[in-house]
Amino acid sequence: MNETKRYQKVLVTGATGYIGRRLVERLLDTTQFQVRVLVRNRNKLQAAVLDKVEITEGDTFNLDALSKALAGIDTAYYLIHSMGSDTDYQELDRISAENFRNACIQAGVRRLIYLGGLGVKESASKHLLSRIETGEILAAEPDKIQTLWFRAGVIIGSGSASFEIIRNLVQKLPAMITPKWVKTKTQPVGIEDVLAYLAGGVDLTVEGNQMIDIGAETLSFKDMMRQAAEVMGLKRYLFPVPVLSPKLSSYWLILFTPVPLRLAAALVEGLRSETVLQNDNARKLFPTIQPIPYHQAVREAIEELEHNQVISRWCDSSAGIACDIKDFDNPAGAVLRDVREVVLGTATPDRVFASACSLGGEKGWYRYTLLWKLRGIIDKLSGGYGLNRGRRLAGELRVGDALDFWKVVDIRKDKRLLLFAQMKVPGKAWLEFDIQPDRLVQTAHFLPRGIWGRLYWYSVLPLHHFVFSDLAKKLVERAQGNI
Repeated sequence: MNETKRYQKVLVTGATGYIGRRLVERLLDTTQFQVRVLVRNRNKLQAAVLDKVEITEGDTFNLDALSKALAGIDTAYYLIHSMGSDTDYQELDRISAENFRNACIQAGVRRLIYLGGLGVKESASKHLLSRIETGEILAAEPDKIQTLWFRAGVIIGSGSASFEIIRNLVQKLPAMITPKWVKTKTQPVGIEDVLAYLAGGVDLTVEGNQMIDIGAETLSFKDMMRQAAEVMGLKRYLFPVPVLSPKLSSYWLILFTPVPLRLAAALVEGLRSETVLQNDNARKLFPTIQPIPYHQAVREAIEELEHNQVISRWCDSSAGIACDIKDFDNPAGAVLRDVREVVLGTATPDRVFASACSLGGEKGWYRYTLLWKLRGIIDKLSGGYGLNRGRRLAGELRVGDALDFWKVVDIRKDKRLLLFAQMKVPGKAWLEFDIQPDRLVQTAHFLPRGIWGRLYWYSVLPLHHFVFSDLAKKLVERAQGNI
């Protein structure tokens, strides 16, 4: 290996997202690259990579941060989008892509690598159309910078949105009345194959811009559900009917899967159009990569779940505050609080901390889990995440992880766990576990928005009396080994 390749510098944007987290680890597995990341909050990076990468804080709307991040970079990955934003995400995507392309050109970057979605403009959904437009913007200056534009359809891997939807529907529903779009054709691809293509793009010998469509066999969503059921050893029946509208389909998804209404609506809209390969450049340019069949990708995703090896999830990062933690890791401004103190007794701080970190997911919230689930259903129907988003791993939390309808915004080992509420509430809410040498101080913080925020807080106080009191006591009892 020559010296030029050994010290090739690569920038990964979206490094705390579903694809980005895994790509960073893949690139670090070789001595060929020096990896730099551009992130909004360095605290969201997994601890295992902190001392192995260069970190620049900022985003693609901060030109100074972009310039700093791209200095000396040979290849830059663009793995970000603005769909989670509450504003016009299409316009934000345009501005972001133009900023990034121009900054790459100014910095002398040799190659830009982008991962977008399969589809054609004539039939693409709003979301897919934005992804196509992003690719066109990034590739608009071929005489100044080369762009490799990878396009994938349904990505199957532990923690991916598509896999989470399929897995939840198959596991929970023995029979399903489904909309017509379950017959729509797509070409799913396993996450490991996606990473292989992306990583291979750095050293690919090719001239000019390239659009590279990636995917395995052509299947309908109905085929995917049935094959997933077979892998799980289940028998499932699907009955397509013409009466389920996209809106009804979206509500169906949010009730039985972890995704919120906005994402469900985007996925349903996208599934109404075929997303199949438009070229065979992947085979020509990467002859050594043979995409694994869909059923094998499902099997590998399930094995990762069963062995607690989930590196990233679909909800790790987005453009909206719901998946970011910047400015949400300090509840000092809250004006309303519910404080519960429990003496540790025979429990030690480290065991109480571990007990707090095991909350949620399949283990639930102790005695009043049913009330938490009811609140989750209400949240789902209101457009929020709801409770069934669960958690990445059963026994581990990291900053930025989703925990049911909470987001982990601060962790101090054996001392503090702070959760920021992502449920739909008229204000901002936190749940804090402060572990002192002799007691647990559990505090629900709330910053109301107007009169409705205050009315909400006082209306749920009776429930808080039971739920939060029980939660604090059970956490300590569990740490004592009594439950």
